[in-house]
Amino acid sequence: MIKYNKIIVFAIVLISLTFYTSCSDSFLDEVEEFNIDSENFFNSEDDYNQALIGTYDILQSTYVNVLLGEIASDNTLCGGESATDVIGFQQVDDMTHNPVNSNLRDIWNWMFAGVNRANYILEFKDKTDFDGKNIIIAETRFLRAYYHFELVKWFGGIPIKDDQRFQTGDELTIPRSSIGEVYALIESDLQYAVDNLSYTSVQVGRANKGSAQALLGKALLYQEKFNEAAIVLENLINNGPYDLVDDYNLIFENEGENGVESVFEVQYTDTEGAGFECLQCSEGNVAVGFNGIRNYSGPTFDSGFSFNVPIQDVYDAFEDEDIRRDVAILNINEWATDTGATFGVGYEHTGYYNRKYIARQGDLNTGDANLTNPNNYRSIRFADVLLMAAEALNRGSIDDSRAQIYLNRVRARAFGNNDHDVLVTGSNLTQAIFNERRLELVGEGHRFFDLVRIGNGASIPGFTTNKNELFPIPFEEIQFANGNWEQNTGY
Repeated sequence: MIKYNKIIVFAIVLISLTFYTSCSDSFLDEVEEFNIDSENFFNSEDDYNQALIGTYDILQSTYVNVLLGEIASDNTLCGGESATDVIGFQQVDDMTHNPVNSNLRDIWNWMFAGVNRANYILEFKDKTDFDGKNIIIAETRFLRAYYHFELVKWFGGIPIKDDQRFQTGDELTIPRSSIGEVYALIESDLQYAVDNLSYTSVQVGRANKGSAQALLGKALLYQEKFNEAAIVLENLINNGPYDLVDDYNLIFENEGENGVESVFEVQYTDTEGAGFECLQCSEGNVAVGFNGIRNYSGPTFDSGFSFNVPIQDVYDAFEDEDIRRDVAILNINEWATDTGATFGVGYEHTGYYNRKYIARQGDLNTGDANLTNPNNYRSIRFADVLLMAAEALNRGSIDDSRAQIYLNRVRARAFGNNDHDVLVTGSNLTQAIFNERRLELVGEGHRFFDLVRIGNGASIPGFTTNKNELFPIPFEEIQFANGNWEQNTGY
């Protein structure tokens, strides 16, 4: 299994400048400490592999993307200890966020750090030849597409630089590209990855052909290129090695990681990072601690900070026979009654927790259990692929019967039989697919973007149409650009 450890080469950490960063006021504060550069790097296969590990490493910081993708939606409330506990999360939950929001700034900084690490490899991709380098380049381009996709989802058009690192001063001369231009680069990167990778990963946890096909299909779907998306996604369904896991509960337990349903997972370990002073530095899944049960004492689970709490509406959206509800959402009052467990009540307490991503007892944590949880994030599951294919076929007016087949594969697992198959067509089938996405993927960070891309953002409390579809470019970035970048509408 690939480990995204902090053995990242200093060249990647310090010289690949991002648009101003994470744990310090500026990435530039640390640049002069080391002198490793391209003249004495990228001279061997090992150098390229080390740089690739550094590019994968940033995936671990996407925990905040997942948390906020739920908190911003109609699935959950922010929660926490009080109304001022992680104020940036609270603002996103209430749709009162503005360009001065440290958590949104983290998404911008950390995703650009990933882009720049990928660009560093691509800038020197021709420096040294060795067998298998095309695989490293393909994985690098997959990762760049992954980070770009996150950025375009959250912020819309962004500055892009093809196969070159961003340098100080670029913010004054490189414009924000259009959303279409960003997606064009994403598609190009993913097509290269599809063409140069096989379905067997070099190591568990590394991207492969299936990962690239799934993300490409998703990027096409987000652009409403339904015919193209359907071709890519059905190719993956029919030719890839993936399937639905029989036991839905197993997916989210440690023993279920990297299973047959996993198309791409973000790998986490129990290695302690720098604590709350630098959450980006944690090797564990920070979201698990944030989601956890406040002041919990009892069996099976561990305590946490009671953020991202599901609301009654999403709990009630499940049919009685649907086994996914109690896997996805923990009814803490029923659990306490059944087991004798005790717990505290935090801010915006709903009585529910995101069971998919809360800490289990027995997780091997060598440091702070709330920051080093080894629970992987299931970024793209085969169930998601089936539902995306169903959506493309239906919304593209291609074939509702095939769309029903893919949708009903997901529902058959949820109910244990075919008695709940969906037989409707047209717009009724469209709604059924989106309902199913909410139930199947609740707690996994997709809901806000699903609502926005179908024009249903107004169903989110506090949402302002023609504004909240995108998040604001961080205030500092607009300042640094000195008029070169316009702020998103409404901010």
